[in-house]
Amino acid sequence: MTGGPGHVSERTDSLGVVSDRLTLLSVHAHPDDEASKGAPTVAKYHADGVRTVLVCCTGGEEGDLQNPSLREPGQPFHGLTPEQERELVIQMRPAELAASVAVIGFDDVVMFPYRDSGMPESPSNEHPECFHQADLDEATERLVEVIRRERPQVILTYGDDQRGYPHPDHLRVHDISVLAFDRAGDPAWYPDAGEAFQPSKLYYTAWSKARILAVHDALIAKYGESPFDENWLERPDMDHRITTKLDVGPFMFARSGALRAHATQVDPAAGFWFGLDDDELAAVYPWEDWILARSLVGPIPAGDDERDLFAGVLTDVGARTAGS
Repeated sequence: MTGGPGHVSERTDSLGVVSDRLTLLSVHAHPDDEASKGAPTVAKYHADGVRTVLVCCTGGEEGDLQNPSLREPGQPFHGLTPEQERELVIQMRPAELAASVAVIGFDDVVMFPYRDSGMPESPSNEHPECFHQADLDEATERLVEVIRRERPQVILTYGDDQRGYPHPDHLRVHDISVLAFDRAGDPAWYPDAGEAFQPSKLYYTAWSKARILAVHDALIAKYGESPFDENWLERPDMDHRITTKLDVGPFMFARSGALRAHATQVDPAAGFWFGLDDDELAAVYPWEDWILARSLVGPIPAGDDERDLFAGVLTDVGARTAGS
């Protein structure tokens, strides 16, 4: 029996799990991470009828005001003290996240109760309610509960090599995602967290060196300069680990629109984010890159040969349109 877009014919796959829909789960640390990492990918699959779910592990309480235009006369931060600024940022971030996920097309958002841990070695790392201080087993169980409820075949998370940006919350997102992927399908783990369900594939986000250089060169050609300095250009190169390249050119709007929705965190005049418009970025580098870290439905591809996050998940490829 074949359904419409996003529907999976009822069948038992190689994991012994009966699936009735395609679901993509993204796990992020803070509001705005969903905008800067994977937004076009999620928009693409949402448009294809895949259910898309976001887990956001903290409220982003340590985010400073990054948009100086909001301090101008008539704007909400004009004349505020630093303490007042911080409180207003905290108040505004939930609405910004809601606007961002509406642009991207997430079907549901799950907020974990943890506090933003702040940058590495900052005093906020010691806050008893921060994600960095959370019990690893407790946080993993929260994610397992979401996985068992939503039953995603594919999970997107942060990688095991975060030398370029070792934020404590990003490191913890990686830790709980890997553990939850392994434990969600084992009924011996967290018996009160719902019926066991085993996801099929786990992907790590990747800002490839090829993408950085392509955008850097395009900005120099357009403006004569680029905000990608040596700190960016000398970041560890993980391009050899990339397994999956998705053509997301028509969905660049999700990235730019979602970033702008986070008005306190993203300067709309920043060339780093908006030096190239959507069409220019799509022309320069129309892909999003992913690292397939775990696959229980087939071998991990060599090189960047894979073009669909759900490749191998379905036996009846006619049952959906995503990736086709």
